Amino acid sequence: MSRAFLIVLDSVGIGGAPDAGDFQSGGVPDTGANTVAHIARDCAAGLAGQGRSGPLHLPVLDGLGLGAALRLASGDAAPGLAATPQGLWGAATEVSRGKDTPSGHWELAGVPVPWDWAYFPDTVPAFPADVVAEVCRLAGTAGILGNCHDSGTAIIDRLGAEHLTTGWPICYTSADSVFQIAAHEESFGLDRLVALCRDLAPMLHAMKIGRVIARPFTGAPGAFARTANRRDFAIAPPAPTLLDWVQGAGRVTHAIGKIGDIFSHRGISKLHKGKDDAALFEHLDRLAVEAEPGSLTFANFVEFDSLYGHRRDVSGYARALEWFDARAGGFLARLGPGDMAIFTADHGNDPTWFGTEHTRERVPVLVAGRGKGPIGLCAFADVAASVADHLDIPAQGPGRSFL
Repeated sequence: MSRAFLIVLDSVGIGGAPDAGDFQSGGVPDTGANTVAHIARDCAAGLAGQGRSGPLHLPVLDGLGLGAALRLASGDAAPGLAATPQGLWGAATEVSRGKDTPSGHWELAGVPVPWDWAYFPDTVPAFPADVVAEVCRLAGTAGILGNCHDSGTAIIDRLGAEHLTTGWPICYTSADSVFQIAAHEESFGLDRLVALCRDLAPMLHAMKIGRVIARPFTGAPGAFARTANRRDFAIAPPAPTLLDWVQGAGRVTHAIGKIGDIFSHRGISKLHKGKDDAALFEHLDRLAVEAEPGSLTFANFVEFDSLYGHRRDVSGYARALEWFDARAGGFLARLGPGDMAIFTADHGNDPTWFGTEHTRERVPVLVAGRGKGPIGLCAFADVAASVADHLDIPAQGPGRSFL
């Protein structure tokens, strides 16, 4: 039986979302944001030369159709991305009213979000008194630190020493529908932090806050560092997703990286975690050989977003894209006859844009193993329908197969 590999390059958008003007980053509408095009532009102009040089070099992804998909999505030029596509290629448009991780992934898996997410105001304090009281009750503390919008790395630098002194958890949010708690792995305790987030999550989920995230860190003042032991507690999808469809058909599903947390560990047969994207790619390479006939491997590579997009680091984002592209060729060579791989994204995070937030963009859909030609403009949910079609199982969502 054929196998499918669905690979999400977190935040690798290609501009052109028709409703981008309804979304903002840094108080500026997302109209005109284009993650890949603007990185390619800065590379070609010599403005992204830290740790790399020259035009953006993505021969594998561009060979599948990345540049062509970008031009279709937005009409923008992307210097260095002009290959004649050798795969199926297109651009997907999201309908869910969010530019966040759960919305994008759920819709790619066939389930558009049927509600509007709740968000915390960009004020100090940011959180309602009853939420603060519940955190204190669960943590056994007299208060919390933070209670604001902030960057995760900045807030532990600013409040980490006070956290060590008081023992109070550091609570913060962002433009996403999220409640994050940072705490020191040794002094506060990793198990205690994870339990706090797990036990708080039902209250936040009832408010339609999408995720409660445990953000452990270690070190001393002036040298704090987040660890790889992050845990996300997300609202469960409101309907069966692609993972459930595949598992319900008696097939095996493999989840690499954040996929388990994003889908509340539903529909997942085997989970594969790693400390960074390099470790996650080792899992992907291994599963290209070892994954069972008829299985689905669903992977998320988060560092484009977490390390470079939010930090508006164009050089770092370009380096990460070129690293991934170099690894992608070896992965594709490991696939067998009848296997299909889809490379896509969940939203944008233009590192040249205003603010530090995700950007509302269309995403590429690049398909290896099913011939070549244009898919055209499609829906996020069409990705799930196409994977189901390839695996010869029934699709249950609103999408239509482009195969």
